[in-house]
Amino acid sequence: MPLVPLITVIAGAATMLLLLAFAFTGPSVAKAQTRRLNSLRERHSGAASDAAMAAQMRRITGKRDSNMDTAMMRFLPRPALLKKRLAMTGKTWTVGQYGLATFGIMLVVASLMMIRGAPIAISVLIAVFVGAGLPHFVVGYFIKRRVGKFTAKFPDAIELLVRGLRSGLPISETMGVVGAEVAGPVGEEFRAVSDKMKIGRTMDAALQETADRLGTPEFQFFVISIAIQRETGGNLAETLANLATVLRQRGQMKLKIKAMSSESKASAYIVGSLPFIVFGLIMWISPAYMGNFFVDQRLIVAGIGGFIWMSLGGLIMAKMVNFEI
Repeated sequence: MPLVPLITVIAGAATMLLLLAFAFTGPSVAKAQTRRLNSLRERHSGAASDAAMAAQMRRITGKRDSNMDTAMMRFLPRPALLKKRLAMTGKTWTVGQYGLATFGIMLVVASLMMIRGAPIAISVLIAVFVGAGLPHFVVGYFIKRRVGKFTAKFPDAIELLVRGLRSGLPISETMGVVGAEVAGPVGEEFRAVSDKMKIGRTMDAALQETADRLGTPEFQFFVISIAIQRETGGNLAETLANLATVLRQRGQMKLKIKAMSSESKASAYIVGSLPFIVFGLIMWISPAYMGNFFVDQRLIVAGIGGFIWMSLGGLIMAKMVNFEI
């Protein structure tokens, strides 16, 4: 293997390992000890209640941005939306870690493509596409999985709320019970709501913040039901029991539609991805053979036209199997 590509591979791999190590390294032990000492001083001073309250609010509502997060927010598009998406995953990922992973993937992909003899422009284009798309896909996957778990367990949590209300408990204490008894994302969200109410946040504000972060219509139905009951009065237990029944029926309808449209989705995925997979394999095996595709104007026009028509077909198939409930 020539010396220059070997050095490029080693440098790219070392840079990737350093970026990953820096991105996923735990907090500093010295900083953690300093924070614990400061918390002990505030606890026994008796004159820092406001500061302790603000610190507790920051701990519950979210961590402060680090220097790396602030730097990455300048380069990544729509950082506020990205930060919200990372919070929806339920992980401890930050914007800085997301940015480092994105740039690290771009560097590795571009290095591998250039080592295989691909043109610089094509290597950079593919690196940007993979580096920007792969982390976005991973975050979306974790969001979808967490929202799915939340939606599946949410009717059980509402029924537990109904039993607590019928036994005479106030709704604030019942939410604390749900947070302690229900496992998974549902318990985490209800514990967060209960903690926010304990430090002075109103129930409506705490619930709405959770609804905005989750972005699910099921939880928004729950928030609206409680808000209407607080405004107009009525039997909250009966209202929530009906809501739990509706959410269960809604989930059953979603599963039925998913089963009926699974064959069409599989066909769309295979038909849509097969040309790109074949093109990538041939490009990897014989870059010189596929190099004419980026030189000959007739092939470029044909490729752009085929990509447009495939995109239209994929969009039509996606609309055909997408149902709103």
